Amino acid sequence: MRSTTRSASPSPSSERCPCGLPAPYPRCCGRLHDGSAAAARPEELMRSRYSAFVRRDEAYLLRTWHPETRPDSIDFDPSLRWLGLTVLHSTDGGTFGTDGTVEFRARYRDAGGTGELHERSRFTRHEGRWVYVDGVISD
Repeated sequence: MRSTTRSASPSPSSERCPCGLPAPYPRCCGRLHDGSAAAARPEELMRSRYSAFVRRDEAYLLRTWHPETRPDSIDFDPSLRWLGLTVLHSTDGGTFGTDGTVEFRARYRDAGGTGELHERSRFTRHEGRWVYVDGVISD
């Protein structure tokens, strides 16, 4: 997902989380974004990163990107709006796993109309926390 601008303002406590789970944002991805919790599994990290793209939270995205593949900044497309996320498959290597994958589809709208990003993302543990490594985009 590509999209740099500033972070969005805090959401009301009743706002549903953009990641698609039924919990309100502060009890779902919001607690990962504000640093009060860390992702326990690759899927949780991927969902929180999707929510960070929705909210344009560059600091969180960079913080959860592996240092070997992390860009210097993220160029958010001002016309792009994320519309929804579907997780297709995930692996996490179990409780003590060190690598995982998440395959997902993220729907969006931009100046050219609506579209869908289909990616298989790779995650690894780095300094005890899950981080995004890279992904393969497919049709």
